[in-house]
Amino acid sequence: MPVIAPMPAARQTGLPSQREGAEDSVAAGTTVDHLTETYRAHYRSLLGLAALLLDDTASCEDVVQEAFIRVHSARNRVREPEKTLAYLRQTVVNLSRSALRRRILGLKLLSKPMPDMASAEEGAYDQLERDALIKAMRGLQRRQREVLVLRYFADMTEAQVATTLGISLGSVKAYGSRGIAALRVVMEAQA
Repeated sequence: MPVIAPMPAARQTGLPSQREGAEDSVAAGTTVDHLTETYRAHYRSLLGLAALLLDDTASCEDVVQEAFIRVHSARNRVREPEKTLAYLRQTVVNLSRSALRRRILGLKLLSKPMPDMASAEEGAYDQLERDALIKAMRGLQRRQREVLVLRYFADMTEAQVATTLGISLGSVKAYGSRGIAALRVVMEAQA
C-alpha cells in the first residue's frame, strides 16, 4: 500500500495554509454562536411569520426548524452576520410556499374520485345475483327475454326494440311488462 506523506506545514514554507483559509471563511460567515443567539431572540417572530402563511402550528414549527437547519448548513455563505435574520425570514417564506404547494397538490390528487371497487364479498354476492338473474331470464318466453335484454341491457328505447325485433311498439310494452312481472316472481321466490 502506498504511504501518504503529510504535507509540510505552510507556515514553515511561508505559504498560507489551507486550514487558515478555511478558518477565515468561517469567521467571515455567520458563526454557530451567532446563529444560536438569533434562534433564541427571533424564534417566536419567525414562528409568527410562518403562522401567517400556514394554518397549523405543527407545520409552522417544522418550517421554522427547517429554516434554521438550512441556514446553519449554509452559514458560511452569509458573509455579514447582521443579514442572518433576513436570510432566515426568506427561508421561512420559501419553505412555507413549498408546504402550501405540496398541500394543494395533495388536495388535487385526493379530490379525484377513487374508482369504485367492490370488496371480494360484494363481488361474490353480485356474481350470485347475476347467476340467479340469468337463470330466471332463461325461464322466460323467448320474446320476453329478447325485449328485456334489448331494452335494459343494450339500453335501447322501446321504439328501437320494436324496429330491431320487427314487432309493434305495443307488443314491446306488453312483452316487457309481462317479462318483468315473471322475473319479479322468480327472484322473490329465490330470496
